[in-house]
Amino acid sequence: MGSLQSVVEFILNLGAAVFVPALMIIIGLIVRMKVKDAVSAGIILGVAFLGMNIVIGFMIEALTPAAQGLAERTGIELTILDGGWTSMATLAWAWPLAFLMFPLQLGINAIMLAFNATKTLNVDLWNVWGKILTAVLIVGVTHNVYLAFAVAAVQVVTELILCDANQRQIQELNGIPGVTVSHSMMIFCVVLMPIDWLLKKIPALRKNMDANALKDKIGIFAENHVMGFIVGALLGIAAGYDIAKTLMLAMQAAAALTLFPMVAKLFMQALSPLSDGISDYMKRRFKDRELFIGLDWPILAGCSEVWVAIVIMVPVTLIFALILPGNGVLPFAGILNISLCAPALVVTGGNLLRMIILGVVTTPVFLYVATFFAGTITDLANSTKAISLQPGQEITWSTLEYPVFRYIMAEASKFSIIGLLMLAGWLVLLVFYVKVMRKRTAELEQLG
Repeated sequence: MGSLQSVVEFILNLGAAVFVPALMIIIGLIVRMKVKDAVSAGIILGVAFLGMNIVIGFMIEALTPAAQGLAERTGIELTILDGGWTSMATLAWAWPLAFLMFPLQLGINAIMLAFNATKTLNVDLWNVWGKILTAVLIVGVTHNVYLAFAVAAVQVVTELILCDANQRQIQELNGIPGVTVSHSMMIFCVVLMPIDWLLKKIPALRKNMDANALKDKIGIFAENHVMGFIVGALLGIAAGYDIAKTLMLAMQAAAALTLFPMVAKLFMQALSPLSDGISDYMKRRFKDRELFIGLDWPILAGCSEVWVAIVIMVPVTLIFALILPGNGVLPFAGILNISLCAPALVVTGGNLLRMIILGVVTTPVFLYVATFFAGTITDLANSTKAISLQPGQEITWSTLEYPVFRYIMAEASKFSIIGLLMLAGWLVLLVFYVKVMRKRTAELEQLG
């Protein structure tokens, strides 16, 4: 058992930028790609991951001080620390049974592939920590390890169901065939879909409102660099910056929104030959059998809409933190709500206006669930000593990924009537989501 734990920890400690490309090179060689092509594609994929991390880090470094300035100007006084995803990952890996989640995910994926219950091979194994965090939260609420692993297993299955359902829409968005997003953040799509379905009943919101459509309507103001400059300048003004700092923030936001699509092109450069190789292999070995490769969310990072929505949600999140009764968390480390905007991109098909509306409607959910889990997360941090806190200090993650799923699973794990009813309702929404996405897939395939 100890040796298995050591192997798993070594592999995952390599990080996504090393581990995922290495795994993709191995897959490329298995499907008979030329060695030089497989290695080249794998290295470029690693470069893409590192490049995306650099740009995201640059964006966080630029926006966080502005968010702090806005919070100070509005007089926000909230006591729960926002540790962001890095603190939560640290906490997850500190769990003594964390290493068992790796074989659990692999085993479920293998069984579902063997029985043709999924078309997705999830190679985004580094993000297994998301399932570990879910299990840790369930243990914190119920003190039942078996329930924790059962819920994590449900999460793995749900991920794969959504991978299949979302693949054609994701291909439409990023132009890369044969890949899908297997990150658990896509579970939030299930909650966003019924809201988006209602929004589309409004004729004005059914119109095409992606970045390209906006360019046709408002010209240069829809260009990435110009939108970034405008939004950055407005945030600087709201934060009380002087002219020089406002202009610098505007230029930094413009740079980030310009660089994201450039870096994202590296994913296409890396994944297209790998996708072709896997497709050819499947056609030779398994007639009429498709195989999708499940990857992390950055394969969607070339879509301008997701970044515009993320930046716009920064002041929206802070305003909600101020006005929502019962909220206790001040958003900082998790201020960029990727786990909302990336699912919104998929649900709306890139309709920026509906993405922003979905963000405004559902941002309070993130803050309330973050507050709900603060006590559990703080207790776990103190018991594992993975995160150092001052006496009486609480910690959480303001944009905790797929908050509704985690909250419902925590309540259902206590076998409360309300929790079980919410779980039943969520399952209905999951079926509804898959049905809608299958219909959308058929429509997209008809259009070619």
